[in-house]
Amino acid sequence: MQACYAKELSGNSNEQVLEAVILPADAEQAIKAFAVKLFRETCDRHEEFDTIIRRKAANWEFDRIAIIDKILIRMALCEFFYFDDIPPKVTINEAIEIAKKYSTENSSRFINGILDAVLVNLQSTGKLHKSGRGLEDGHA
Repeated sequence: MQACYAKELSGNSNEQVLEAVILPADAEQAIKAFAVKLFRETCDRHEEFDTIIRRKAANWEFDRIAIIDKILIRMALCEFFYFDDIPPKVTINEAIEIAKKYSTENSSRFINGILDAVLVNLQSTGKLHKSGRGLEDGHA
């Protein structure tokens, strides 16, 4: 989240942000690799994710949605679509908990509403492809 926030505010390249925020972090290599992949995928597809956010938050002016909320929703959508081994409910719960800590008082409910609506749509249209531990028959 910090890297996505830095990218959003600075306008620096992905590589500049990675070098400043993620790579120097004191974390295990596997955690850094996950963070790098999530950051890159989220940034590379932010327009795709913003389109989804706009559709699901039709009653909200997109520019008035808190920056942290947009970032958390983008990251969660990235996990829904591009991280097959992360259960969607885990993704939603993580986004809600981070929002409670770093965003506005109402952010957790807003984020939950958007992500739940997206998840229901993905499940009903058969577009959710998940596999791995904690998932039965590829379904969340």
